[in-house]
Formats: sequence, C-alpha cells, structure tokens
Amino acid sequence: MIEQNESMTAKLCQWARADHSLCTKDKIFDDFLAYRLMGQNEYEKTKSVIQNSCPLNFINEYVCPVVLPRIAYAESRLCRFLNKYKNIQYVILGAGMDTFSLRNKNKNIDIFELDHPLTQKYKLKRINEAGFEIPSNTYFVPIDFEIENIKDVLYASGFDFNKPSFFSFLGVTYYLNLKSFENTVSSIADVSHNSAELVFDFPDETIFSNNKTKFLSDLTASMGEPMKEGFQYIEIEKLLNKYGFKTENHFTPEKIKNIYLKDKENPKKAYDNIHFITAVKESA
Repeated sequence: MIEQNESMTAKLCQWARADHSLCTKDKIFDDFLAYRLMGQNEYEKTKSVIQNSCPLNFINEYVCPVVLPRIAYAESRLCRFLNKYKNIQYVILGAGMDTFSLRNKNKNIDIFELDHPLTQKYKLKRINEAGFEIPSNTYFVPIDFEIENIKDVLYASGFDFNKPSFFSFLGVTYYLNLKSFENTVSSIADVSHNSAELVFDFPDETIFSNNKTKFLSDLTASMGEPMKEGFQYIEIEKLLNKYGFKTENHFTPEKIKNIYLKDKENPKKAYDNIHFITAVKESA
C-alpha cells in the first residue's frame, strides 16, 4: 500500500496536489509535476486507499484546504525573497515529495532538500523512474532529524552560511511540541549569518475544539502520526524573537480563506485554527 519510507499523511498530501493539478480548472496551486513524480501506479493505489478508508470528499474537505494554500503561500514568499536578494539559497525542511526543484528554472536559487535518508532514497528512485534530470543547483541532504543537527549536515553539503537563505517548514509543527519546534528555529538561526526568512504553518491552541480538526487528529493518530496540542500565537512570537526572528507576515485562518479559498471552483472551507507565518532574521 504505502512504502515503508513514506508516511501515509505525506502520501495523502502528495496525492492531493497531483489530483488538484490534474482535475481542477480554477487552481489554488498548480503542482503540475506532482502526478508525474508520483507515477500512475502509486497514484491509483493511493486513490484506492482513500476511497476505501476515508469519508466521501475527504481530500477536498480535509486535506486540500491546508495543503494547497500553504505551498502557494510559501512559494509566493520565496519569490518575494528572491526578488529582494537576487541570489539565494532555499532550504526545504522535510522536503518529502516536494517538486519545486524540478519546476524551478532560476539558476540563482541553490536548493537544499533535507529529509530522512529512506524518504530521499524513495524520492530519488521516483525521480529516476519518471525520467527527470536533477538540476545542478539542487542538493539532496539526508538527515535524521531525531539525532542529527541541521547545521552540521548543511555545512557538509556546501551550504553558504553568509548567503541570504529562505527556509520552509511545512506540515510538521502539528506533530511537534513547543520545545521541539524551538530546537528547529534555534538551528535555523544558527546557520543564518546573513538575512533569512522562515515560512511555516502551525495549528493554534483551539486545534481540538471542533469536529473537523478532531476527526483529522484521530485519523493521523490511527496512522501512527498523532498531532500535538496547538500553539498560542503569542508563544510562537516570543520564541521567534528569542532567536533573532520577527514576524513579518501572519496569515490568519480568515485571511487564508479570503485569499486562497474564496470564490473557487468546488469551494473548500479553510480550517479555523491553522495559521501561516513568515519570520525574518535581518543581517547583523
């Protein structure tokens, strides 16, 4: 069903991006290589799992309203960062099956994909089988986040600590406590000697207060990936400030709805407790 090195939630997110790009005219985000990277066999197998194991309209109602807006948001912020600094590094933490490096045509972005060695092995296999050529400005950096340090693996991969760098950390905070998230922010600050931006999504403290998010939490727990309690915005801001970051942009649930989910074909309802943040660390 699902490869041992691929989490079920990651597979659901990948399938949602692929299906949205294939089947939707009024796209929230067009991940036009997602289906090709996934492959027809894996696409059909995952579709069968969804149809047999999940409620009707599960992907459209529960997965797409967060997966599609957050990647659209992150890549729009990346574009702004590139326009400002012209020559940058992009670090994708927990890259999974992200396709940016394959879609990107700009040679002024050095891309570092960080993920578990088994996940990267699977992805590289899919890249090869799909006939993609790995761009020369893309670096696959295997890391076991539980035991290895982001600074150490980036240093060994040729990352330039003094170059403006953009970091994305999407779909992960749901499974972290505040201390674990702080360790990640601390590591990012440690490798950012020049200007840096960090984009991430997070659930607030009301995450388990309604039926929709409670159902999603129960589902991910049944897949072996239990969600943690959400964060208060004030504690997120305090944590970021501790490591030299300031919140430059905060997309509330209402703003996410109005920008990404309003007046779309087959309207999707935004979660009322998920937020997007851009945090900035200026050069000294």
